Amino acid sequence: MTLHKEGTGTISLTIIGLVVLNGLIRYFVPDNSLVHAILIGASIVFLIIILQFFRKPTRRTTIHNKHVIAPADGKVVVIEEVVETEYFKGPRRQVSIFMSPINVHINFNPISGVVSYFKYHAGKYLVAWHPKSSTDNERTTIVVKHDNGTEVLFRQIAGALARRLCWYVKEGQKVEQGTEFGFIKFGSRIDIFLPLDAKILVNIDDRPVGGETVIAELA
Repeated sequence: MTLHKEGTGTISLTIIGLVVLNGLIRYFVPDNSLVHAILIGASIVFLIIILQFFRKPTRRTTIHNKHVIAPADGKVVVIEEVVETEYFKGPRRQVSIFMSPINVHINFNPISGVVSYFKYHAGKYLVAWHPKSSTDNERTTIVVKHDNGTEVLFRQIAGALARRLCWYVKEGQKVEQGTEFGFIKFGSRIDIFLPLDAKILVNIDDRPVGGETVIAELA
């Protein structure tokens, strides 16, 4: 397992901050070995927590034209028929995956195809499970059109902790199922909007593995 490139700045600043903090404590409290030991222990634990946020495990995607794979690790919190108002402007089947701070935060392309639509929306930072987070929070909307003409929309949504969305795609770009399309720092949520005739293969509270678990099958 390696560390993701998005963690470089955060990890570097964390290490510098911890070194400075430990140095200051040793300077102002030079003769208290208990305080020093507690601070070093707490610093190590905090650094480990930060490192696990940016872990990059190996994922193996089985490419399949009809499969929609999970775009992220997490917990399935929504499966319902909705009206998607930004792009399709019509009914779609929505599957939402909530990413907690302990999940891998890499985002994977659920299907292969060409990015037919991309838009970034500035917004609020409501908790990711709030009903209005999908429309009010900072988010990106990405639509990929498969070679067979089917389009799948997926949306990165920032939450109360996730204050930075990262994306690596643009309109007209060809993407491959299972490759990275983005990263959400410190967790949040991804919504996927599928055709009504798509067969949903997950249930509420399931915990799919991003880049591997098949969450739906296209007609």
